[in-house]
Amino acid sequence: MEIRRTNPILRKQIRYLYKAYKTYGAPIWRAVAEKLNVRRREMVKVNLMKINKLTKENDQIVVPGKVLGFGFLDHPVIIAAASFSESAKYKIEKINGKCLTYEELINLNPKGTNVKIII
Repeated sequence: MEIRRTNPILRKQIRYLYKAYKTYGAPIWRAVAEKLNVRRREMVKVNLMKINKLTKENDQIVVPGKVLGFGFLDHPVIIAAASFSESAKYKIEKINGKCLTYEELINLNPKGTNVKIII
């Protein structure tokens, strides 16, 4: 586990995800940490349109990167991501969805059961 990122906030999130993996034995948190631990150029960026296609109502989703506001959502979802654009956050909360940090999602669902990773 070598953390390559220089952003202190992102480094803290990656360490927390590895710690959650070791504590709860949930491989999903390790996978998310490894996807976050890349160069900025390779960081995952997901639009709401893609999330809308791949999810159903009240799904729990992890995006190992940033959520962008292109497109729309027609059902509420719970999304944890490293960051959200302002328009994405507005559109998610407008339909009673939730924008969470990784820590909040881990506290909500420590084992990571039924959590989807969207890349």
